[in-house]
Amino acid sequence: MSSKKIIEANSISKHYERKIALSSLSFSIHQGETVALIGPSGAGKTTLLNTIAGLIPIETGGLLIDGHPLTSYKKRKAFAKKVGVIRQQFDLIGPLAVIHNVLAGKLADWSLIKSVFSLLLPQEKAAAFKALEKVGLSNKAYEITSTLSGGEQQRVAMARLMIQNPEIILADEPVASLDPARADDILTMLTNIVNEKNQTIIASLHSVDYARKYFTRILALKDGELFFDLPTEKVTDEMLAELYQIKESS
Repeated sequence: MSSKKIIEANSISKHYERKIALSSLSFSIHQGETVALIGPSGAGKTTLLNTIAGLIPIETGGLLIDGHPLTSYKKRKAFAKKVGVIRQQFDLIGPLAVIHNVLAGKLADWSLIKSVFSLLLPQEKAAAFKALEKVGLSNKAYEITSTLSGGEQQRVAMARLMIQNPEIILADEPVASLDPARADDILTMLTNIVNEKNQTIIASLHSVDYARKYFTRILALKDGELFFDLPTEKVTDEMLAELYQIKESS
């Protein structure tokens, strides 16, 4: 882990009508950290990830990405080198061949002409095959993506991220739709890739067991507030029980 702060949140807040989605959150994450984001449904996990991804504007507070305000990243290409997203739904184009979905990670680098031409004749195939080999799918490059299993499609999404090569990876429930064996496989692969490249990852997870097994730091949200932020080994069962405790209605 580097001493460089790659993400700094200073009292960021977000409301949806009368509901508080994020309430004055402050934290910092260093380059190379592996952070699990946990908490009950509706705690604000997806909102926080979408805020860091620049998809949802914050209302108050400040958010720095690699020392610069999030709002200063005006060019999509520059931001794509900083932040990449992987989701439960994979965000793949089903009717396209796997190799085209992987090479979508290069769109921020390519001109419009090169991007369109690549749909006819895939460009930079060597890079795509290297990424697919890394996730165990080099033999699936020309198969239609929608015909792959859920676990295989998530691997395609990971290969696309490898091609994009961002400094920060935001993973929003990346294994929620997978069975336990495939979920373990994906999280092992994802954290290994991140560690090899000294990337930073923040992953929202429903499973506390996965958070403890694969991540070195756990950031917990409840009702839009920071409930705790601790090294994984310092998170106790009592803390988790309180985090997920359901309030009794009177």
